[in-house]
Amino acid sequence: MRSTLTAVALAAFTAMPTAHAQEVVRLGNLKFAHYGAISNMKEACKKYGLDVQETVFPKGIDIFPALVKGEVDLAASAADAAIANRAAGGKVYVVAGFAKGGARMVSRADLALKTVAQLKGRKVGVARGGAQELLLLAELAKAGLTWSDRGGKDVQIVYLPFADLNQALLQKQIDAMCQSEPQSSQAINKGFGAEMFKPYDTPLGEPVRVLVMTEKLYREKPAVAQKVLDCFVDATRHFIQNPAVAEKYVVEQMFKGQITPQDFQDAISNSPFSYDVTVDHIQVTTDLMVKYGVGKMTAPPRAADWVKLDLLQRAKATLGVK
Repeated sequence: MRSTLTAVALAAFTAMPTAHAQEVVRLGNLKFAHYGAISNMKEACKKYGLDVQETVFPKGIDIFPALVKGEVDLAASAADAAIANRAAGGKVYVVAGFAKGGARMVSRADLALKTVAQLKGRKVGVARGGAQELLLLAELAKAGLTWSDRGGKDVQIVYLPFADLNQALLQKQIDAMCQSEPQSSQAINKGFGAEMFKPYDTPLGEPVRVLVMTEKLYREKPAVAQKVLDCFVDATRHFIQNPAVAEKYVVEQMFKGQITPQDFQDAISNSPFSYDVTVDHIQVTTDLMVKYGVGKMTAPPRAADWVKLDLLQRAKATLGVK
């Protein structure tokens, strides 16, 4: 009898790791200050039984091929990159918004430009396929300026990766840039850039960065999908309530000391952590992309068909977040 009980106990003990094994969720992320709470989900999600495995990509449009290939389950992205992917047949849903704003128009310090009209005849740098590109084009259109990346228009756009824009401004290869955070704050704090303005006075308003999830995860593993959103809200709330913790994580863990605490503070003041996004915001973003030819979509998706906020709403209710 005793040997039987021992065998049963041993079998139960052996089975325990499997019963409590963490569910793997593969996250695609970017290296920006306002993506910090998303990155911190690696730690925050452990108590939810999730093993979040993060891959940091050079730019947002690089994440979506990984989503298509089934290599990523969850991704942090500018809304326009997600929209372009959905238009191309990507099986993703927008499930939350994690930051808003996050861009500045910055000129060379020696030029100290202040208005969009002053960009006429100049070279302006921007990363292709991000929120910054759409913001820039909306500002140029509002000012009645034409543009091209080949010259011959009022403004010549120079497309460069985020990481190269600051260097191009420093070396005076471009006259101004529409840049993300914390790189735009860095350019200003290091003295080679001067803030023109924050480009939020177009129909787009402050762009919202979105958390996207594969349809496969959302539909086939609803309990896991809900845990992901519970963890997201928890991790974001923790950073909002504990700014010193957020600063330490982003400066030391994400950027390995490559940015200063002041860079972080300036960046987050222009790109605060958030939870929310609306169907209307995604639709306006889609409409502006069509208007300005961003993403070159032949079949623009209707926002109401793929913005799924039920998981977010339940997570916020559960955690008492308004």
